Amino acid sequence: MIARLVGPLTRDKSDTLLLLLAALMVLAPHLAHLPLWTSAMVCATLLWRAAITLRGSRLPPLWLLLPVALLAMAGVYLNYRTLLGREPGVTMLALLLTLKLLEMHARRDLFVVIFLSFFLLLTNFFYSQSILTALAMVATIIVLLTTQVTFQFTGVVPPLAARLKLAGRVFLVAAPLGVLLFIAFPRIQGPLWGLPGDATSGRSGMSDTMSPGSMSKLALSDEIAFRARFEGATPPPPQLYWRGPVLSHYDGRTWSRTGRQLYRNGMLSMRRQLKWRGTAYPYEVTLEPGRRQFLFTLELSALEATRSDAHTAYTDELETLVQAPADKRLRYSGVGYPEHIAQAGLAPQQMEPWLRLPPGFNPRTLAYGAQLQALRAERGDDAVLAAALDNFRRDFVYTLEPDLLGRDAVDEFLFDTRKGFCEHYSGAFVYLMRAAGLPARVVNGYQGGELNPVDGYYTVRQSDAHAWSEVWLGPQRGWVRVDPTAAVAPERIRSNLAQALPQSVPFGLQGLAELSRDRESWLAQMRFGISAVNNAWNQWILDYNPKRQQRFLEELGTVFGTWRLPASLALLGTLALLWRRQRAARARDPLDAAYLAFCRLLARHGLEKAPDEGPHSLGRRVRQLQVPPGKMAAMTEFLELYGALKYGAPPAPDNHIARLNRLLKQSR
Repeated sequence: MIARLVGPLTRDKSDTLLLLLAALMVLAPHLAHLPLWTSAMVCATLLWRAAITLRGSRLPPLWLLLPVALLAMAGVYLNYRTLLGREPGVTMLALLLTLKLLEMHARRDLFVVIFLSFFLLLTNFFYSQSILTALAMVATIIVLLTTQVTFQFTGVVPPLAARLKLAGRVFLVAAPLGVLLFIAFPRIQGPLWGLPGDATSGRSGMSDTMSPGSMSKLALSDEIAFRARFEGATPPPPQLYWRGPVLSHYDGRTWSRTGRQLYRNGMLSMRRQLKWRGTAYPYEVTLEPGRRQFLFTLELSALEATRSDAHTAYTDELETLVQAPADKRLRYSGVGYPEHIAQAGLAPQQMEPWLRLPPGFNPRTLAYGAQLQALRAERGDDAVLAAALDNFRRDFVYTLEPDLLGRDAVDEFLFDTRKGFCEHYSGAFVYLMRAAGLPARVVNGYQGGELNPVDGYYTVRQSDAHAWSEVWLGPQRGWVRVDPTAAVAPERIRSNLAQALPQSVPFGLQGLAELSRDRESWLAQMRFGISAVNNAWNQWILDYNPKRQQRFLEELGTVFGTWRLPASLALLGTLALLWRRQRAARARDPLDAAYLAFCRLLARHGLEKAPDEGPHSLGRRVRQLQVPPGKMAAMTEFLELYGALKYGAPPAPDNHIARLNRLLKQSR
């Protein structure tokens, strides 16, 4: 019934439907961000053009298309209040492409549609620069090239698979030039296509404040915060603390940063207060786009060794701040010393900011702190820490779903609910230490990370966000990290968040989560492979900035400079050998060999084949030769058979080459 309705699928119809398919592949990614009315109009126009093609109807007249086009442009202006910019420009291009499909009257119009499709295809990079987008664009380019090649054929058209293969070869021939231009063409600072839509959308980040529930929200996010790679030895998981903002002020509900003075390029006085010892761990971090204010450094990193492409500053609370655009990845390096002594030389009068407590809050915790202060006077600082941590080890629960806390949040947490996440434990511990007379503060950052065995990078996600405590233990030891969460849920520090949470807490699809945690499972291996590919795409494609280009070209020049002359000779010899092999392969092709022999035969008759002349055009000139009828018939049949074998579907007989050689012999 459908065949009776649309009629036979002629070549014009099939070629037009292929063009519509290519246009659909170009337009499909844009439907997600175009206005709803525009997406509906684009789809309706494509369906209208497909119906016209299948039914063999006439294209709509100009008097109908012109008002529709003007109304569409007016709609774009009313929607964006401008016709300039990324969004209105892409919207107008999409509408122009679909409307042009309804106004194709000459061969030139076909190529206008194809070239407009290529141009619109490039605008995908405005919205996404992921590897999946690039692969989808490669597939679309091959279909567009197939469509362009299809319109070039006269006579017999090869099957669609053969045309797709030809378009793929054309793409592969052009790919090396594209790679060369990407590597060597001077780069501009910043993303080539501006801010892509996926650069910051849906990305959460570390805040410079902390209140009950703030960290547990991040723990539910699977977004990647940064990737880190170590040069040489790797710290054990309990030492993977990535330091971020330091929170010293507490108002009874929220911990926040204090206004600390910024120091550029480190501080000479602070350098004297930092002593590095133990194993050094050089590392490099690639920070993902998103909300950004801090560089997360392995605790504790040497200031002199921290290197970044952006402007950095430091505070006397050992924070590293950064001034850089949030729309692109940031790469920096450092050297961490987990065994260190930090600011042991501070004077007692400098401790006052880290002893403050808001008046009128948490009387039970203050009373408990007074008991610990008496213990401190009798047995020292370590006894206070041990007593507080022993208390956390008894009847406390580590959970993402703690009970709501009231005005005296620390009292209710320590003595009533006893359920909380890392922000509850670190905040309560710092409050308790201050009540006991010990200077203390909260440190936010990330803890741990998942090692990808494929590329050797640690992937640190938002779910690895963590809060811990620092306590100042005198002029010999300085600031010492104390993580009360490790006393309650040591699995969180040794492994990851999923291992520390109770199994009753939903953490994604439980079955798949359990399978993906097994590093030897097929699902984990597939996940590691995909992550490594995405990381390589980010490192070498999206982050190929001017500095990386200059460094890469310098290294390339150094490598080639050591053996420049031998390498050049070897390269020239290889190219010459490949050219000779290609020429010999062509000469060995019996079809081409027969045709070259036929052309030499025509040359003896005074008829030279033009470089751009095909067998059909040559046949018209052959018929003008003064030769016997038998030879003329053989020559004509030879060219027809050769054209069918070379450019079209072969005829029925099997031994085509033998028949071609017989016709060549008869032509002589």
